[in-house]
Amino acid sequence: MLTDILVGVETAASFALVLLILLHSGRGGGLSDMFGSTVGTAAAGSTVAEKNLDRLTITVAVIFALATVILGIRWG
Repeated sequence: MLTDILVGVETAASFALVLLILLHSGRGGGLSDMFGSTVGTAAAGSTVAEKNLDRLTITVAVIFALATVILGIRWG
């Protein structure tokens, strides 16, 4: 039962990571430009939305990594 829960967590985290990474700004666009912001490319990564998106992405990545390691130990 624990393995099934971990597989579900890992699957949800993988889909969330794909979506969160796609929301990040590339060279000039991204989340800040999507809402009509006129911030230049020099300050594009310093908005509150980008910082929160970074934090959320890192958190989901850590959850994904931990679930992967635990599943590897359980099945290994």
